[in-house]
Amino acid sequence: MLDQVMEIVREAAGLMLSAKHIHQERKDGHANFVTETDLAVQEMLRATLTDLVPHSHFFGEEQANEPLTDDLTWVVDPIDGTTNFIRGRNCSAISVALLEHKAPVLGVVYNPYANEMFAAAAGAGATLNRSAIRASGIPFVDALVLMGTTPYDDALARATFEAALQFRLRAADLRRSGSAAVDMCDIACGRGEIFYEMRLSPWDVAASALIITEAGGTFDMPSLPTPDFSAPHGILATNGICREKALSIFKKALEEPRS
Repeated sequence: MLDQVMEIVREAAGLMLSAKHIHQERKDGHANFVTETDLAVQEMLRATLTDLVPHSHFFGEEQANEPLTDDLTWVVDPIDGTTNFIRGRNCSAISVALLEHKAPVLGVVYNPYANEMFAAAAGAGATLNRSAIRASGIPFVDALVLMGTTPYDDALARATFEAALQFRLRAADLRRSGSAAVDMCDIACGRGEIFYEMRLSPWDVAASALIITEAGGTFDMPSLPTPDFSAPHGILATNGICREKALSIFKKALEEPRS
């Protein structure tokens, strides 16, 4: 099935690559946009994926969703990095996960601009363009930290940048791409060691959470004992070696006064 999902995602990405005049609308929250292409990609994926797995449910960014259940459910972000897509920055991805008992069992993240297809199935490892990938063995002091700024929630700005300051002082450096799915897959293939964002939705991370853990890394929602893909939460993904120090910085930043 993983091969079939990859082909479906690749076909859907054609809608992104062929978009000429991008019409955008503002959603709730600061700098939160949707385009006609987001909607077209999601509808194509909804139709093809639910046909691939009869009786499966569909949980997508650009629709009103029923509560997540234990049933087989596709969790989809049609374009992760919509602002990048609107502005022609060529760093956006389609993210598709299949959940069973509310946990990812299959994940695909495809950045069509780089022609990079990340994929994983539970217990079978992770790949980039069908070649096996592993998280790096680089220690915290030399770690490259990737981050998201949670632009839709100004209340988390202070914690976001307090963490950024501490990572900058203690690790090597920071980067921000504008796509959480792309950033987490970069951790999975060793291009960075830590990714964090103070609040992300399930469709942003469900696929890449499986990819990074199958690549030997770690995925945490630091406020929870185990990940919960039914609602937005803070996210921390690492190569494993950097997990404890990164968790400490993440949690301490949230404890800082916000006034």
